[in-house]
This record gives sequence, C-alpha cells and structure tokens, in this order.
Amino acid sequence: MPINRNFQQLSENYFFSAINRRASQFAEAHPDQRLIRLSIGDVTQPLCPCVVAALEKAAQEMGKVDTFRGYGPEQGYPFLREAIAGYYKKWNISLETEEIFISDGAKSDLGNILDLFSEGTSVLIPDPVYPVYVDASIMGGKKILFLDASEENSFLPLPPAFHADVIFLCSPNNPTGAVYSKDGLQAWVDYALAEKAVLLFDGAYEAFITDPSLPHSIFEVDGAKKCAIEFCSFSKKAGFTGTRCGYTVIPKELEIDGLSLNHLWLRRQTTKFNGVPYIVQRGAEAVFTPQGEQETTKAIAYYQENARIIRQGLDQLSISYTGGENAPYIWMRCPGRMDSEQYFKFLLEHCTVVGSPGIGFGKNGKYFFRLTAFGDREDVKEAIKRIINCMSL
Repeated sequence: MPINRNFQQLSENYFFSAINRRASQFAEAHPDQRLIRLSIGDVTQPLCPCVVAALEKAAQEMGKVDTFRGYGPEQGYPFLREAIAGYYKKWNISLETEEIFISDGAKSDLGNILDLFSEGTSVLIPDPVYPVYVDASIMGGKKILFLDASEENSFLPLPPAFHADVIFLCSPNNPTGAVYSKDGLQAWVDYALAEKAVLLFDGAYEAFITDPSLPHSIFEVDGAKKCAIEFCSFSKKAGFTGTRCGYTVIPKELEIDGLSLNHLWLRRQTTKFNGVPYIVQRGAEAVFTPQGEQETTKAIAYYQENARIIRQGLDQLSISYTGGENAPYIWMRCPGRMDSEQYFKFLLEHCTVVGSPGIGFGKNGKYFFRLTAFGDREDVKEAIKRIINCMSL
C-alpha cells in the first residue's frame, strides 16, 4: 500500500516528547531527587478569574434548551472574531472579521497552512527554529531551505539573495527569544513582495513584548497584508495550553496566482476542521475585556519576573544569552566547551534540572541551550540556585 514516505525522513520522536521521555526515565531511576523542568514551554499559572467565569457561564448555557449550541462556524463565532479585531486596533491595524480564523492553537495552523502549497514548494526556515516548521514541511513534501541565525546576526537573519516561495518567521522567537525590529520585518515584507512569496509569521509570544519600539504584529509593517499570514495563540498570552484556542489572520489582499489564500483556507477549514468549542471561545473572548487584559497582564508579569531571575543567575555566572526581556525564553551559550547534549546531561545528572538542548532546534543550536520562564517561581529560584552552585564548583 502506498504511504506518505516523507514521514520516514522525520526523527523517530518529536523533539519535546523525547526530552520528556529522557527526563521521566531519570526521575524514575532517581525517585529521591526532585526534578525541576525548565524545558517545555507550558504555563503553570491558572486561568484568570474572568476567563473561568466566562467558561462557567458558557457551560451553564450549554445545559439549557434555549441557549444550547451544536456545531458552530468552523472559522469561529463572530463575537470572538470581533474581539480580536478590536485588539488589533491598539496597533492601528484594521481587520475584517472574515480575515480572522479561530483555531485550537497556533501549532495546528502552522502545520496545516502548508496544505495550501503544492509538494515541492520551497520553504525558507531560519536555523535554529521551532521544530514544527521543519517537521510539517517534511511531512508535506516541501523543499526546505535553511537560513543561518547566529550570534553574528543576533539570531535575527535578514532576507537571503536567493528565492523562496514560503518563509517561516517567529518573533518573539522560539527558541532564541530574539525580537525583530520594525525595520527588520520591513526587510522581510519587501523581500516577500519582490519574490511573490508568502510570509508565515508566528506571533504566539507577542504579549511578552514590553519595548514600545518593537512590533507586535507583522501587519504593523507596510505592505504586509499583501504577503503575510499571522498565527497567534491564547496559550501563552492567557494560559490556554490545556484549554486550546488560537487564531490565524489571512488578509483578503493576499493572493497568489490570482487565488485568494483567505478563500482557500476557508475552504480547507470547512472541510477538515469542526471549529473550537463554544465554551472555549467564550473564555477566549473574556481575555479581551478590560478585566481580562488586566488579569492576563498580571500572569505574564509573573513569567517575566521568572525570566529576570534566570537572566540574573546567568549574569552571575558570566554566561552570554539572548531573550528573556521581550520573550519568555532564554537562549544561553553552553558553558565551557560543552555542546548542548553534554550540557543537558550535566544539568540533569548534577543539578536535577531539565532544559532544552539547542541541537534539537537545528544545527546552529549545537552549543546553545534553552531555558523557559514558564515555571513555578520557587522552582525557578531553586533551579538557578542549583545551576549556580554546580557551575561554581
């Protein structure tokens, strides 16, 4: 039977699943040692009160004949799409509700969007990078072109001299925590327009940007509506990793060969996606209320303080890093002459701390390591204390 042999080009396990497995094996073998995980970017703070109240109210509605809802619109309920359009107005971005598609998270749409492009399409991916971009491109039989991100370009590479059909960009970046300036994004938009390419912009961590000079959305850049698709998530902004909700913005102006990508995506979603539950969408809507903005900002500040604690510890050890100021990730250079796998093993065995080896994000991550600020405050403090003690010996 013919199968999609592109899957045979993938590594045996998804990167973060492999990290979890290795950490769990160590924990089982050393039950007397408390393992602290700063590896997977999963939130630890609960949903904010106004979101919980909205979820409860919506759940009650589902138990009454007059307010029960069955199948909803695949692209999302109007009330949430209107709330998102209102959110974009704070950056002077005007969106039609029909340009906003509600999903179960940015990860799903980042992989599924490649359905719109034929096998053999060239996809430009910075290295290091969020593994989903690479794995999804391999599964879809795309031609992958890598672009080096390094200390020399502050992990913010600019457009290459060669052509690409599709480009993945993430800002604030996962894993490096680097954030593009408006000029940097303008260079990419200009490149995409010149090459008739499509920018796939992952803005999942925009809520962590505190520098007012840095753009939150690709659509703050002139010309972006003609070449870019934006992916966002409630996972990190509002703690929805276990609730699952995100959204994708595809402007009506974006056309390839006379075809509207907005219409193509609508067709794809109405065929392959049944939509996000009504209850969850009501919870997401609450995020954009004045109370929701206040409460989610407080939760984000908690993680930002965690990042400050991590940065302070690395400063004490004179270890160089990027990120942690406008992003929840800290991308550190491995100390000494260790590569990322050696440092992973060192932290696990000597500090009982788990991070993410940079090699899992690409070849340019070989000598780097990612720590996440998504942890319990006391765990973060203890983890940094352990690392300082181990590295000071």
